[in-house]
Amino acid sequence: MPEHFDQAFWDEHYRSHPTLWSGNPNAHLLEQTAGLAPGLALDIACGEGADAIWLAQRGWRVTGLDLSAVALGRAAANARQAGGDVAERINWVQADLRTWEPGTEHYDLVASHYMHLPSVPRRVLFDHLASAVAPGGTLLIVGHHPSDLQTTVPRPKEPDLFFTGDDIAAQLDAEEWMVDVNEAPGRTVSDPEGRDVTVHDTVFRAHRRCDV
Repeated sequence: MPEHFDQAFWDEHYRSHPTLWSGNPNAHLLEQTAGLAPGLALDIACGEGADAIWLAQRGWRVTGLDLSAVALGRAAANARQAGGDVAERINWVQADLRTWEPGTEHYDLVASHYMHLPSVPRRVLFDHLASAVAPGGTLLIVGHHPSDLQTTVPRPKEPDLFFTGDDIAAQLDAEEWMVDVNEAPGRTVSDPEGRDVTVHDTVFRAHRRCDV
């Protein structure tokens, strides 16, 4: 994320759209957490809150973290609109992920979807995400795969922003972590000319071993 993509940039970006995202949770989150027992979750770059709300509706207690105060305001409103005890199950936190420290809280699920930083701050962030996972807990990271740069779908023309599951696995201590999923599944989207294009997502899920 270039330095000028700061809070002011993202706040204005959100203000310039009535809604920026679909309001639906990420499909990979639904698939990859289907077998997990609800616990304490951390949703990184939570935006307008769809993933955090979906988790809360299924019994998780969630911390939703984002740089944009505007996004978090919308997320909180969306959580209240969801009804039930959803809003009470989510704690919204404004923070810059480039300098964010996970603290001593450990989570049963740490999830990051489509958070793209240059490689150096990204490795720092992923180290922080891993350190926030409790023994037995799950780390889920999803992003646009580097192969998307070879398609006609708009992506930042900065290869350093993209990563593979192997890149993430290389940061984890193999004695401490078990990799459960390291895939790059394809999906069909339309490019600006209306043509069907297959893009791929990096989908990486691992759990911290309990016996180390």
